Amino acid sequence: MKIAMASDHAGVALKEEVKELLKQQGHEVLDFGTNSTDACDLPDYIYPASLAVAKGEADRGIFIDGVGYGSALIANKIYGLHAVVCQDPFCARLAREHTDSNVLCIGGKIIGSALAIEIVDVWMKTDFLSGIEKYERRVKKVNEIAEKHVKKLSEI
Repeated sequence: MKIAMASDHAGVALKEEVKELLKQQGHEVLDFGTNSTDACDLPDYIYPASLAVAKGEADRGIFIDGVGYGSALIANKIYGLHAVVCQDPFCARLAREHTDSNVLCIGGKIIGSALAIEIVDVWMKTDFLSGIEKYERRVKKVNEIAEKHVKKLSEI
């Protein structure tokens, strides 16, 4: 699987650890930066990585900032992205099983590397519970909202 990764200065160290895990598991990683601990603006990195997922250049995205919410706010502005913030493996499993999320956001200031690695591992290995009507119905409703209110890349 091809994974788009991005972070700000608060998430760069954890991004490097997660990137190594993904490579060890055989995934291809597209790193959109940052690669420095110098203060930077999160949208400069999350937005291009989000576009890569939306355009199909990457299958999923994993974004790491201070607490995860900034990345999720940016990613969820892009049509076709379903970004979740996960702070434990249980949430990571449910985020994939119940919502078919394609972007995982993690907080580098609040989650240690061992827990982050476990979260990523669970999220990457968990499938959406397709075939279960209630989850398919709920995801469909979210997609219908996006169809009404979020511009497709082809419309921009």
